[in-house]
This record gives sequence, C-alpha cells and structure tokens, in this order.
Amino acid sequence: MNSNPANTTNPSGQGVAGEGVPAASTAASPTFSPLYQQIKGLITQSLESGEWKPGEIIPSEVELAARYKVSQGTVRKAIDELAADNLLVRRQGKGTFVATHNEDRAQFRFLRLLADDGAEHPHVSRLLECRRLRASADIARQLDLKPADPVVLIKRLLQFDGEVTVLDEIWLPGAVFRGLTLERLSEYKGPLYAMFETEFGTRMIRATEKIRAVAAEPSVADLLHVPAGFPLLSVERVSYTYGDRPVEVRRGWYVTTGYYYQNDLS
Repeated sequence: MNSNPANTTNPSGQGVAGEGVPAASTAASPTFSPLYQQIKGLITQSLESGEWKPGEIIPSEVELAARYKVSQGTVRKAIDELAADNLLVRRQGKGTFVATHNEDRAQFRFLRLLADDGAEHPHVSRLLECRRLRASADIARQLDLKPADPVVLIKRLLQFDGEVTVLDEIWLPGAVFRGLTLERLSEYKGPLYAMFETEFGTRMIRATEKIRAVAAEPSVADLLHVPAGFPLLSVERVSYTYGDRPVEVRRGWYVTTGYYYQNDLS
C-alpha cells in the first residue's frame, strides 16, 4: 500500500491513484470513479489486450494488489464485479480464471431455451449457409458499420432432442471475421461463441435482446417444419465485446412447443 497520496503508475503505464484517491485521469471527470472501479477497468484492459487468455488463470489478489499498489480488498471487490459480469470465474482452491465460452455453463448463458421440466437440453447445430455480402442499412447501423461494408451471414438450425427448434440468422462484421467460411464452421467442434473467441479473438461479453410473438412466414415455417402462420418466438439480439463494441446481430425464430425462454433479471 502506497502511503503517498500522489498518483502511482502500474506496469502498463497507466496511473492509479493511491488508496481512496481518484487517478489523475478521473480528476477532471464530473463523476467520481471509486478506486475498485479503476482497478476493474485496468484488469478489463488486460483481458481485452489478451494478456490473460480465455481459460487461463490470472495473478492472485496479492499479486494484483502489488501490481496496482492498492489493498487486496480493493482488488477483491474489482474481481467480484468482473465475476458477476461473467468475465472471470472463481474456482475454489484453484484461483480466478478468465471466463471462456468453451465452458458448458457459458453456452446456456446465451441460449436461454429450456424444456418445460426446467432442464437444459443439449442441442445439435446444422449449418445452412455462410457467405459474405454487403451490409444493409439496418445491419450496418446495429453493427456500427457503414452501409455496404462487408458482413458475414450465417444461417443455421438448432435441433433439440432430434426436433428442429430454432432458426438463426447471424450477422458479423466482415473485417473482424475475415476468413470465416462454411467449411471452417463445419470443421469446428464446439459452441459458435467459443470459435469466435479462440479463432477470431472476439469474446461476446453481453447482449441485448428484443422478444416478441410472431406468426411463421412460409420460408421460416418450411425450415422449422411447422405450418405457415404457426406461433413462434422471435428473438433479436445484438452482442457486444469489450468496450461495448457490437460484433453480432442475431435474429432467431423459436418453436416453443415443450420449451420456454428464460431470462434471469437482476
């Protein structure tokens, strides 16, 4: 703990205030940022830069406290928030690890379809297409791109217990997902978000969703093996990576016969 109230500098060259004193970068800000929030921001920067890879253990609280010249309690509070944000995972007796989409629990964090008995049933993905095209004005706006910028469109079906249940249209920024092809998707064994994370360095941190009931259009109904006009759940999602950068627009149609969509609110 540094007793000098002047700002100190961490190994990455960014100023961190003495305990309880805001950093110089926040002094001019109209809102005060608590010290643990500053530490949370510095740890997040290290995650974004790839200093600690998904699945890797991060330094201990004692080591991080020494690195940032703050108390261990301040570091613990920052890590608690990052764990609540699903960026870090605490493992009893082992340490704190960078969260990864390769974990089973991460898969169901973003796919919230549960059977009526409350169980999380595994699903099988069937790819329909993957192609590059120019972004429409709507997709460009949601991905913070310019109209006609390149995007990648993925279409797939998800089968639960052998029944086609979900049709997904997934739009990704072409510059970020350069080299993504149907063949490459087909060869990857694991969740889609895990592939984005490991092969394209893009981790989905959070998402916003809009949900409504719709009647199945003929083209959608045909793929989902239901009659035209059949009631479906429409889920429109925008997913974000570090820095609140949008990196995915997903439009899904769900057959909810025997299933329901669960969101945990906090």
